Amino acid sequence: MQLLPSYDQSPPIRAPFRFFLSAPLFGILAGVLILWSGEEVFISRWTPAALAVTHLITVGFMLQVMLGALLQILPVLVGANIARPIRVSTVVHLSISVGALLLTAAFLTFEPFLFKSATLLLGFGVAVFVASATWALRGLASENSTTQGLKFSLIGLSVTLALGAALSSSLGWSLNVPLMLLTEIHMGWGFVAWGTVLVAAVGYVVVPLFQLTPAYPDWFGRWFSISVLAAVSVWSVLVFLETEEVSAFASSLAAVMVSLVALFAGVTLGMQRKSKRPNFDVSQHYWRLAMASALAACAVWSLAQSLPALSEWQGWPLLCGVLVLFGGFVSVITGMLYKIVPFLVWLHLQNQGQGRVMAPNMKKIISEHAMNRQMLAHFVALALLLLAIFWPGVFAYPAGLAVVVSNAWLLRNLLAAVSLYRGHLLKLKAMTDGSAIL
Repeated sequence: MQLLPSYDQSPPIRAPFRFFLSAPLFGILAGVLILWSGEEVFISRWTPAALAVTHLITVGFMLQVMLGALLQILPVLVGANIARPIRVSTVVHLSISVGALLLTAAFLTFEPFLFKSATLLLGFGVAVFVASATWALRGLASENSTTQGLKFSLIGLSVTLALGAALSSSLGWSLNVPLMLLTEIHMGWGFVAWGTVLVAAVGYVVVPLFQLTPAYPDWFGRWFSISVLAAVSVWSVLVFLETEEVSAFASSLAAVMVSLVALFAGVTLGMQRKSKRPNFDVSQHYWRLAMASALAACAVWSLAQSLPALSEWQGWPLLCGVLVLFGGFVSVITGMLYKIVPFLVWLHLQNQGQGRVMAPNMKKIISEHAMNRQMLAHFVALALLLLAIFWPGVFAYPAGLAVVVSNAWLLRNLLAAVSLYRGHLLKLKAMTDGSAIL
């Protein structure tokens, strides 16, 4: 069943916007850290700089926007109204923002106190959000693919948080846990069961609605999320057992997980080819890049399992990581921001105007020229990051600079929307005051 958004359920605009505006700041910090660390980021995924940059993107950028978007999506798409959205957003935003900074510092210094503090803050912030969202979803039947996907994505987020907390706690409190094993499972849950399931759940609505494509096939929406969750769950147990008897089965399930991600990307690209738009807009280009990057990452992973020469190259996990994180998630998130932010500004101004003053056209809230320029900067940054994996001495610093420029441009575009929103509110207030005097 295709969902129709209920925009009268929107929370106050400042609830999601604080998350949206913070995300590019962490992207800028990631670029600055690449400039500061240079080649170290691209030597191995286990260097302190590489771990810090990874978590600036995953926790600082991705988690910020995903939680902010969920604050908006839960009430509008499935009717799950989070109680006290301003209070919840304030607590969650502050906790995960400070927690992300402390976690970054912890990876750079390996100071136990920083790991402890980051664990407590991030754990508290995400727990508050998951509890609030779960309470809002109580009693709602999973009668459509979006509601089902959102529920499963919260499970994915919870397990990802628990595994991350275990890893961070082990470094903070010197606990004896299998770090490498838990890291592998943590990544599987974070990238597949949390990130991919959430993007798919949101995509079931926003891709047909904003990109004028056909709806996702019924069979895909019905089975994708539950198949991903089942595959990741069984795979995690088998990996944790670490026995020879189940290793082959675990490898097969890992291939199933990768195939499911590739299936989502392939189905989405196929739908985009059927779009009724005569020309693709920025958001569609971002989605296309994200899906192509996901397919490329799946191909690299698959080849690494079958080609010894590739599997022995320590750069292949970095190549997969850049394709998944920057090419995949950052691209699709940025594309969604360019749809969500102008629409929310227009919607709230339209409601504030109460029919007396029309809100500005959505295309004027963030100019197409500005979005295209930022998109070009993002494409360049992705290309340089990929080149830096092969030739870090040549491309590490240009890649870091490009990441800074891309995220600074994104922040500038989002602030332009906020500035227009505030300016229009002042005009409405002046008109209201003037009519009151008359």
